[in-house]
This record gives sequence, C-alpha cells and structure tokens, in this order.
Amino acid sequence: MDDIVKAAMAKWPNVPHCYGWLGLDARGNWYMRDDRTQAQGTFPASKGSLLRHDKLVEFIHRNYASDGQGQWYFQNGPQRVYVELEATPWIWRLQPDGAVLSHTGKPAHVRESLLDETGRLYLVTDLGVGLVHSADMTLAADAVEAGRWQPADVQADALPARFGFVPHPQADSPG
Repeated sequence: MDDIVKAAMAKWPNVPHCYGWLGLDARGNWYMRDDRTQAQGTFPASKGSLLRHDKLVEFIHRNYASDGQGQWYFQNGPQRVYVELEATPWIWRLQPDGAVLSHTGKPAHVRESLLDETGRLYLVTDLGVGLVHSADMTLAADAVEAGRWQPADVQADALPARFGFVPHPQADSPG
C-alpha cells in the first residue's frame, strides 16, 4: 500500500466505505460505475466507464486488497472502494516462459487448476484463485498438454464459497 494512502488513513480514520462504484471484469479491466450506471443494473451487465488512465490504474493495482470477509477493495486514501467482481479477485496473465502474473502485475505460483462448466480455466495460486485471461488460453492449453496443470472440474458458482471471496460486496456486509 502506498505511504500516502497509509497517511490519509491515519489522518481520517472514519471515512465511510464506498460500494458499487468500481468493477473488475473477467479480462482484468477496471470500470468506474457512477450513479446512472448503477441504476441501470448490476455489474457486469451494466459495466460503466473503462478506466484508461495508466497512472490511476497503477494506483489501484498497488492499493488492491481484501478484508477479513473476502471482500476486495481499492484503498483510495482514507476510503475503501469495494470492488464488484465479474469472475474472481484475480485475472491471470500467462507469460511465454511459463510465469503467471496477476492483472496487477504480481507474480503467482500455481498450486491447482480448475475447469468450469463453460470451459473457463482458473488457477489457484499463492495469491488466491483467479481466472485465466481469455487471450492466454493457447498458453494455458500448452501447460495442460505438457502436464504442468491437470484441471479438476468445478462449478463457477461454487468458487466464491470455496475460496472465500465476495463477488458483490454490500454495505451491510460485516467487515
């Protein structure tokens, strides 16, 4: 977490949390969801505006975390901005050398692979569970064919309970 964020949290410890305003899609993209977007429906059906400002996205990446209840958030100064998840808290980017990086750029070490009922591939890593980016499925297939990963079957709707994450945090949730 950035030092400036830690300082803001110490200076203003009781800033209310924010819900519904930030979404992470299945390709690792961030979306800002204003009041109008939220009124049009839930994420990802109503995504909002794609964040394209590199410095803002980098700031979100550095300050992305989860609370004790499995709700993921971006610590924006003294305020937690809880994240609507289309799929999982992490989106994995596979590298030609076999490395796995999160959508935030963090390296991850694969412990298990899972395949859901629609053919989406998930990796369970030292960082947690995440969806493999759709553009990286050729590299994923290579890993499976080489025997590095042996995907087990999973139901996508069982992932939040099994891995302890909340896809749609709510203000009345504990945490």
